[in-house]
Amino acid sequence: MKVAILTRVSKESQSYERQISDLRTYCLKNEFDIIGEFNEKITGVAKNENRKAWNELITCIKNKKVDKILVWELSRLGRNTLEVLKSLELFHSKGISLYVHNYNIETLNKDGSINTMAQMMITLLAEFSRTERVAIQQRLASGYKKHIKNGGKVGRYKGVTLSNKELLQKHKDVVKYLKKGRSIREIATLVNKSTRTVLKVKKAMNINILQN
Repeated sequence: MKVAILTRVSKESQSYERQISDLRTYCLKNEFDIIGEFNEKITGVAKNENRKAWNELITCIKNKKVDKILVWELSRLGRNTLEVLKSLELFHSKGISLYVHNYNIETLNKDGSINTMAQMMITLLAEFSRTERVAIQQRLASGYKKHIKNGGKVGRYKGVTLSNKELLQKHKDVVKYLKKGRSIREIATLVNKSTRTVLKVKKAMNINILQN
């Protein structure tokens, strides 16, 4: 069986290695053939159409035979319930089943028919995820307003800027590709970091060379 893996984290500091590891282990156990892995670091409110990894996945399932798509959790499929259900509809129209690892849910039965119980569970879970995210955003906004009202300061704290040496040490992967002469955008894609971060590392490298 040919499968594709989709993983996503919402912050630059987060890693999707655990998601990949768990899903690879699942594939190995079930003797699945992984034909593509699509990983990204992007905010949870980004539309699917603006997600690079998502668009690459869609291109893959259009051009290759994919039997199943694996995600670690449901939020990887979309920012709201409607997007999740649209994603499912697209997959099912092509005979592709979705496997959600943290709930062990499979959306298609072995004969290709829709698993109605799984479909219902996914709809409920997607809505729960959406309302939970909205509640968190509301709590953060409320806390922010209270902080300002009580005289709290906003913005970055002074003294937390990394030195050039620390910056280069933290982003060794970027340094490696810069030394190979890769472009800024190409490196950002390869290491799943922003072009701004890559530019900062490049500047630090140039300063380091001048100082030496």
